[in-house]
Amino acid sequence: MSYAIIGFGAIGQALARAFARNNIEVTVASRRPPEALLPQAQAIGPTIVPRTLQEALKADVIFLAVLFEGHREVARLLPTWKGKTVVDAMNGFEGLSSADVAKAFPGARWVKGFNHLPARTLAADPSANGTRRVVFLSSDDEAATAQVADLASHLGFAPVNLGKLAEGGALVQVLDRSWAPLIFQDLFKNDPERTATAAA
Repeated sequence: MSYAIIGFGAIGQALARAFARNNIEVTVASRRPPEALLPQAQAIGPTIVPRTLQEALKADVIFLAVLFEGHREVARLLPTWKGKTVVDAMNGFEGLSSADVAKAFPGARWVKGFNHLPARTLAADPSANGTRRVVFLSSDDEAATAQVADLASHLGFAPVNLGKLAEGGALVQVLDRSWAPLIFQDLFKNDPERTATAAA
């Protein structure tokens, strides 16, 4: 399984740190050429690999971490997104839901996630005192949700499935300049593995 983060601003770099902490290789790309991203990537870790946008699009799972207004430009890079799992980590103020945005990426297995936390919080170690930081996921594709939930667990987070985009997705989607109910909610769940280890 291959991974890419498109957008290497605050959120993109926060996501990259999660991959680096777990020694998982991830491609990072933006409008800037790969060599421009290299200093920041190297500062995060050796598994963070700057590549071109076209190279990033070859990944199986792609995190969309661009500014909201840039998503259409990314969508046009492929004629079809079939076979790609796209994780929508954006927040926007154009009155568009994640389901609306997904229509610009025909064929993609679309998952809303990793967008409800500020970049600084998302970048921090998600494990604390036998608990894991929660990340919310929503999708109309159950298999895609399971795939991203598995990745989130490997990155050290506690994934919580909020259901379909029109339902749970609305709880973490900024619309019309109003914050959704779960935006900025920094929640933790008990980590059963760590609890069991501590008990032993």
